[in-house]
Amino acid sequence: MSARRRVRDRAASPREADESRDVRHLRVLLAPGRPLGPGQVDLLQHIREAGSIAAAGRRMGMSYRRAWHLVASLNGLFQEPVVETQRGGPGHGGARLTHLGDQVLATFRRMERQAEKALAKDLARLRALIRDDLREPPAP
Repeated sequence: MSARRRVRDRAASPREADESRDVRHLRVLLAPGRPLGPGQVDLLQHIREAGSIAAAGRRMGMSYRRAWHLVASLNGLFQEPVVETQRGGPGHGGARLTHLGDQVLATFRRMERQAEKALAKDLARLRALIRDDLREPPAP
């Protein structure tokens, strides 16, 4: 299967699954050169749901190596690890969010909701300025 096909067939990220959301990308700089963004947070959510870094990566259309790299980067960013892994063979290993990982995920999702709420009026002003043929039809 081609890489293009794998990406197209991947599961939608939690952000992409909700097409009604107006603000879909939030990226914050936590330290110089150390951003936290939607891809990392989506990976945490998929790890929570799947119990596996490999499965979370597959859901997002990324390689196991890339998923591991992101987890290592996240674990090195915070005071404590956000993901714990358990070694083992097929069916015996796994990964889970730590208490801190749960806090990071919940805090970032709350920030996304707050950003969307804060930007709603200005977004409506910008949408009023776009060409008529690009506007979505009004909801019934």
